[in-house]
Amino acid sequence: MFPTEPAAVNNGFGVLLRNRGFMLLWIGQLLSQLADKVFFVLMVALLENYPPPPGLAENSMYSTLMVAFTVPAILFGSAGGVFVDRFPKKLIMVGSDVVRGLMTLLIPFLPREFLILLIMTFAISSVTQFFAPAEQAAIPLLVRRENLMAANALFSSTMMGALIVGFAIGEPMLSWAKHLLGPDYGQELVVTILYLTSAGIMQPIKLKDNTTISDSEVTINPWTEFKQGLRYLRKNRLVLNAMLQLTTLYCVFAALMVLAIRLAGEFGLKEKQFGFFLAAAGVGMVTGAGILGNWAEKLHHKPLPLIGFLMMAVVLGVFTFTHQLLLALGLCAVLGIGAALIGVPMQTLIQHQTPPSMLGKVFGFQNHAINIALSLPLAITGPITDALGLRSVLVGMSVVVSVVGIWAWQNTRRVLQDVI
Repeated sequence: MFPTEPAAVNNGFGVLLRNRGFMLLWIGQLLSQLADKVFFVLMVALLENYPPPPGLAENSMYSTLMVAFTVPAILFGSAGGVFVDRFPKKLIMVGSDVVRGLMTLLIPFLPREFLILLIMTFAISSVTQFFAPAEQAAIPLLVRRENLMAANALFSSTMMGALIVGFAIGEPMLSWAKHLLGPDYGQELVVTILYLTSAGIMQPIKLKDNTTISDSEVTINPWTEFKQGLRYLRKNRLVLNAMLQLTTLYCVFAALMVLAIRLAGEFGLKEKQFGFFLAAAGVGMVTGAGILGNWAEKLHHKPLPLIGFLMMAVVLGVFTFTHQLLLALGLCAVLGIGAALIGVPMQTLIQHQTPPSMLGKVFGFQNHAINIALSLPLAITGPITDALGLRSVLVGMSVVVSVVGIWAWQNTRRVLQDVI
C-alpha cells in the first residue's frame, strides 16, 4: 500500500503519507485511542446495569469509576516507560491492544457487581499505560529526523480528533451495537473489534528497535530505571525544559475543562454544552498542527513555543471581557493554535535529544508528569473559581502562562547556545 522508505526531502505531510511503517502506526494508534474513549463511555453506560454497593450513592459510583480509570496513569505512567526500553515496542503496542480487547469482551460474562467493574476498568486502564510510551518512542524509529515535526503535528491533530470524535460518537455507536448485535455483549464487542483492528494494523510494522527478547530477559528494577531516567533529565536541560512546557500546557487545558462549564453559563448555554468550547479549541489545535506539518521547514527557526504561550495568555486575558458566543469560540480556536505551537515543537525536541535506549523511560516519565498535571487542576480549579471568581482566575492564568512562556524561551535559548 505504501512504499517502505520515504523520500529524503522534507515536504510536510506528503512524505509521511509515503512512509508505510509510520502510516500503519498512525492508523493503529488512532483506532486505539478511539477505542479508549468509547471504552470509557461504555463503562459509564454499563453503570445502569450494576446495583450500587451499600452506602454508595449513584453519583458516587460515577466518581469512583472515574478514579479507577485515571489512577493507573498516575501509578504506572513511568513504569510503562521502563518496560518499553526493555521489550520490543511493537510487541508492547500490539500486545496491549489484544489484552485490552479480550478483557473488554470478558466483562459481560462476569458477575454484575460494581467492584468487579471497577477492577476491570482499573486493569484495562493500567495496560493502556504501556501503549502510550511505546507509541511515542516508535515515532523516531520510523521517521527521519527532518520529518519529526510533521509526524508529531499529525499525531497531535489526530489525538485531539480522537478525543473529540470518540466522546461524540461513543454513545451512538454503543446504542447501534446494542440494537444490532444484542444487549448482552454487543457494546463490548464493538470496543473489542476496535482494539483488535488496531493490533492487526500495527502487526506488519518493521521497527529498527534497539531491544530484543534476549535483552529483555535481564531482571528489571523499575525503581532503579526510574531514577536513571530522572538523572538523564537533570543532565539534559533541553529535554527537561520541553517537558516542563508540555506539563504547563496540559495544566492549562485541564483547568479550562473545569472553567468551560462555568463559561457555558456566562454565554447563555446549558452547562452540558461546555463541549462547544473544547471542540473549538480542538479545531484550533488541528489547524495549528496542520500549519506546522506543512510548513515546518519555514517555521523551524521561529520561537514557536513563546508565540504559543503568548497567544494563549492573550486569549485567557481577553476572554474575561468577551460577551459574544461566536467571538468566544473564535478565541478558543486561537488558543488551540497556540497550544499546537507549544506541544508539537516540544515533543519533537524531546525525540531529537533523547537516545533510543532512553526513549521509553523519558516518555513514560513525561506521561506520568502530564497525568499528574491533568489531575491537580481538575481538583483545585473549581474551589479557586468559587473563592476568587471566574474573571480573576482567567486573568491569573494569563499571567502565569506569560511568565512560564518567557522563562522557558529564555532558558531554552541559553541551553541551545551551550549545545551549539
